[in-house]
Amino acid sequence: MIDIEAALPIVDSASVPAVSAATMAEVDRLAVDEFGIDLLQMMEQAGSHLAELVRLELGGDLRGRRVIVAAGPGNNGGGGLAAARHLANRGASVRVVLARPVNRLSAAGHHQIATLLQMAVECCVAIYDVSDAELEEELAGADGAVDAILGYRAAGEPRGEARLLVERLAGAGAPVISLDLPSGIDPDTGDAAGIAVCAAATLTLALPKTGLLSPSGREHAGKAYLADIGLPAALYRRLEIEPGVPFAAGRIVRLRLPA
Repeated sequence: MIDIEAALPIVDSASVPAVSAATMAEVDRLAVDEFGIDLLQMMEQAGSHLAELVRLELGGDLRGRRVIVAAGPGNNGGGGLAAARHLANRGASVRVVLARPVNRLSAAGHHQIATLLQMAVECCVAIYDVSDAELEEELAGADGAVDAILGYRAAGEPRGEARLLVERLAGAGAPVISLDLPSGIDPDTGDAAGIAVCAAATLTLALPKTGLLSPSGREHAGKAYLADIGLPAALYRRLEIEPGVPFAAGRIVRLRLPA
């Protein structure tokens, strides 16, 4: 078993600027429009790092481990789908559960699911392909679950098909690792308007979202980690943000949150 405390460097959250959802949206826009870093590049980095964190959280060896990846229709879901590929490559038995049918995924999500289907990774759509009871049973028997349902652009209480997956993960017996934010919490305040995932660990991307640092955010996030998705300091400085060098010791770091 890997000692995850020893495997990853620790960075004090006070040394890293936290950003609002609006600021992060502008960071993403600048990355694509002015710095030539496209969405699939960032998604690949996110998915690879998320799979690595799942590996560490589940003890260091994914061979024979059952992992459920719950993916929403947006870019957060696309990151989860990229992670599903990396998890399968590391030996995990992966089942992807989509919140919406494939034809309602983002363009980046379509790109990711096409690869998974070629790999024969098991993919299904909640409600349409798997009943609520079956999904509960799957989660009860899994070694871990990935929450890639809602990203930082989501506002308010989870709705529609996404709500079902959030509800199931909120009650999952398996440890849940959330991508960027636990689904259902507000990215700016960390408050939950309704049902929300309580993760064992959360891998936030690029910079922490302000909601993760609030008492409610910390309660829902579990252990907080930060992953490098390759955005340059020059990009942040366009927005008068001084990012420091949080990834000097590694591309995934543990965030020491305020008590």
